[in-house]
Amino acid sequence: MLVSEQNLGYLLKDARKRRHLTQSEAGRLVGLEQAVISRIEQGCHAMRVDTLFRLLTALNYELLLQPREEAMRQKEQDAW
Repeated sequence: MLVSEQNLGYLLKDARKRRHLTQSEAGRLVGLEQAVISRIEQGCHAMRVDTLFRLLTALNYELLLQPREEAMRQKEQDAW
């Protein structure tokens, strides 16, 4: 569940590591420098939506939106 830029950065970092990519390699896939990838992963870089989608595509992830009520209901079911 995304709740902040820092949380998004953590999730993107995890996705990058699952693909066994360095920050430089991930950056090359989307046309960004390693330092920018680092700032994104730290939640310290406001990125454009198209950049987010390019990065998600390069990491083989997708963005799924759902109402908060559904997310909370799913979280409660997962607890059981």
